[in-house]
Amino acid sequence: MDSFAFIIHPIDPKRDVSRKFPLLGRILNEDQINFFSTFFPPVYISEIEGITSAATGKEIKGWFIACPFTPKRMLELPEKMVYDKIIQTGRLAERLGANILGLGAFTSVVGDAGITIARSLDVPVTTGDSYTVSMAVDAIIEAARVMEIPLESATAAVVGASGTIGKVCAELLAEAVGELYLIGRREDALHAVRERISPRSKACLHVSTSMDVLSKAQLTLTVTSAVHDVIRPEHLQPGSVVCDVARPRDVSAMVAAARNDILVVDGGMVDVPGPVNFHFNFGFPEGKSYACMAETMALALEGRFEDYTLGKDISRERVDEITAIAKKHGFRLSGFRSFEREVTEDQIDFVRQNARKALKRR
Repeated sequence: MDSFAFIIHPIDPKRDVSRKFPLLGRILNEDQINFFSTFFPPVYISEIEGITSAATGKEIKGWFIACPFTPKRMLELPEKMVYDKIIQTGRLAERLGANILGLGAFTSVVGDAGITIARSLDVPVTTGDSYTVSMAVDAIIEAARVMEIPLESATAAVVGASGTIGKVCAELLAEAVGELYLIGRREDALHAVRERISPRSKACLHVSTSMDVLSKAQLTLTVTSAVHDVIRPEHLQPGSVVCDVARPRDVSAMVAAARNDILVVDGGMVDVPGPVNFHFNFGFPEGKSYACMAETMALALEGRFEDYTLGKDISRERVDEITAIAKKHGFRLSGFRSFEREVTEDQIDFVRQNARKALKRR
């Protein structure tokens, strides 16, 4: 049976360590977990069963394996030390017999975004970023529909627009909306993105290094590599949609607490085909996964055992290809979640009503 492995790691240290090691999660504080993660070996988490292609009936199995580093440690430690730990985790995937390896969360963005790791392993590697782009854009388009925001005339923003995922998301959104703000830390990099996407863009494009321009956006897709939140309640206009693709999250939890007139959705939750059992609670409902996980699974179902999405320059063609492969096998955008909870129709209606009241008061 063809198989895959997917690397996860603790993002919220106490919560995520508790999912596998309840006692450690209870007795260690966050600083201790960050420190001791340097010395932990890679961890076998669970076997994944039941993923079955809707097109061919082919079934695959997989494994969750964990690199113990937290995002904070990945940024603090020497790059080589981080690479070595991820490669060590990849060797565990090889011993398990995986035919392809997916890099999750910060393991996919460290250094050269998977290239060095792939060169050091015998198993092919993907970051999953191509399908993450596809599902992030699908999610914000669907969120615009349910919030009754006309897409063609909408003002949108991409936060982290010069990043690996952000620039392709910007390219796709620029073909769908009326106005688009490209937001990031480096103006020169943002101008390069604008030059790249301008020929096919129907949107009026703007570049900004300030989060204040988010007040002009009805749709915000955020996908930075920040360790802490970057989007606050005061940045956003009533009735707007924010699709948060980043892990750790870009959107402050204060947005959900303070703004009942804004719809915040997690980017890229995907329905997995077949009676899948992950044998591990990573925070999603049964049968659903992150898009980056789904890319790894879809490639295994397709028998494409090759280095797939690597590096900091994702092509539009690769995004289109993995979208077609995933659709063929039965993966699709799932319902909305926000801050680990399902978003219901009633909640969406509640946000819409509050947004109308807030806009009348302006």
